[in-house]
Formats: sequence, structure tokens, C-alpha cells
Amino acid sequence: MKIKTFDCVEMKRRGAELVQKQLEGKSLAQKLEYWQKGTDELKKLQKQKNGKN
Repeated sequence: MKIKTFDCVEMKRRGAELVQKQLEGKSLAQKLEYWQKGTDELKKLQKQKNGKN
């Protein structure tokens, strides 16, 4: 029997729980700001990576 060293579903669930805790009690505007910041950071990383190639 193979031993799993990585469980994608478990990782997704832990990530979702973390986001849920971070957004708990936040207003809609604060939640939108959270997601916009994450989007902006991702776009910045993508531009950096694409600029290096």
C-alpha cells in the first residue's frame, strides 16, 4: 500500500479554513479589499515572472 505524502484536498480545506478565519467578522468592503489585495499581489508576481522569461 502506498503512503500519501501530499493530500491536495486536505491542503485546499486548510486554506479555505484559514481564509474563513481571516475574514470572520469583516464587513463586505473589508472582504472585497482583502480579495483585491490578493489579486493585485498575484498580478505583480505574474508580471515579474513573465518579465524574466
